[in-house]
Amino acid sequence: MNLKEDAYQIIDSAINAALPDTAVKKALQELEMPNGKLILLSIGKAAWSMAKAASDLLGDSIDEGIVITKYDHSQGELSNIRIYEAGHPVPDENSFAATEQAIHLVSNLSSEDLVLFLISGGGSSLFERPLVRKEILEDVTKQLLESGADIVEINTIRKRLSVVKGGKFAKLCEPAQVFSVVLSDIIGDPLDMIASGPAYPDKSTSEQALNIVKKYNISIPKEVEELLKIETPDTITNVKTMITGSVTQLCVAAEKTCRELGYEPTILTASLSCQAREAGSFLASIAQYYNKSDKSLAFIAGGETVVHVKGTGKGGRNQELVLSAAQGISGLDNIAVFSIGSDGTDGPTEAAGGYVDTNTEKILAEKDISIYDVLENNDSYNALKQCGGLIITGPTGTNVNDLSVLLIKR
Repeated sequence: MNLKEDAYQIIDSAINAALPDTAVKKALQELEMPNGKLILLSIGKAAWSMAKAASDLLGDSIDEGIVITKYDHSQGELSNIRIYEAGHPVPDENSFAATEQAIHLVSNLSSEDLVLFLISGGGSSLFERPLVRKEILEDVTKQLLESGADIVEINTIRKRLSVVKGGKFAKLCEPAQVFSVVLSDIIGDPLDMIASGPAYPDKSTSEQALNIVKKYNISIPKEVEELLKIETPDTITNVKTMITGSVTQLCVAAEKTCRELGYEPTILTASLSCQAREAGSFLASIAQYYNKSDKSLAFIAGGETVVHVKGTGKGGRNQELVLSAAQGISGLDNIAVFSIGSDGTDGPTEAAGGYVDTNTEKILAEKDISIYDVLENNDSYNALKQCGGLIITGPTGTNVNDLSVLLIKR
């Protein structure tokens, strides 16, 4: 196998290990069936897969359900369950309409009823009924995404502009109980931040939210400022929560496949959190140090980087990471770097991420493409497309952060 073939085999095995089917069914072993209705709500980019696992196990015990997922992420009908597709990473009218249906679904439940709430990353935009006009929400979200703010900071703002975030949805379900199964896409599994914590007490404060606005110089109207001053629920009594799946699982699966392919693997971290360019440069520096190694080596990092958008190009954090690494590994001996979003989507593109090797910079230079200029314009997608470096998996059915790998093959 060549380096690219190795990369795809590592990606396939890691994603398959992180699929929610087995994990969701295991979590549901702790579910106590209610005396009344069993209502299912599944939100996020892995919502359909999680709902399918629950449906396979519980069957007609589910009285009624709703799935809210990203466009093109549904894989077919499910018994007694309505499926909605909506906007991500910015909510749209379909997000609002589907969420309104979910709110209606849990209205007027009794203490004998149970809401099975399946949550995965992406829920922050897909599950939304805003307290401000759509245009205002879109503008604030866009500014946050382009500012370089991390997901925790972004969700600290989002939950204060919403009817359902920050523990508020759990309150809407009362007096019914909620059994929440969470597929984590945030480092450290902070339950109040995954999908903006619709069924978990909020640990963030209004002061923190206002400081984030100040830190990133986000322009907000007066009505948003007033909402940010309102504290969210910090106590919830009707929810039991279980976490299933994580980026650590993704890294361990990659480690196993690397070893099977003849590499000596090292997991650097499952908590990567920095600018995408910095992560790419760091992996390249490791490659430079080990370039003379007589052994095949693999260095694995899981987590989620950020991009400070300054240009007008097209790309995502994983594509920007690898393109940054391409500069540092250029001309070295049989080395590659690849990075993917485990959900199959990297930024506002259809690519999951990107792949570069020691020839990438040369190939682009021959096409009169400067990596420096590309990065300055945040146009990694189009550059990688020119050199066959895009990784396209389609929707994977899971969402547990990103996987970045440096391969040194001997």
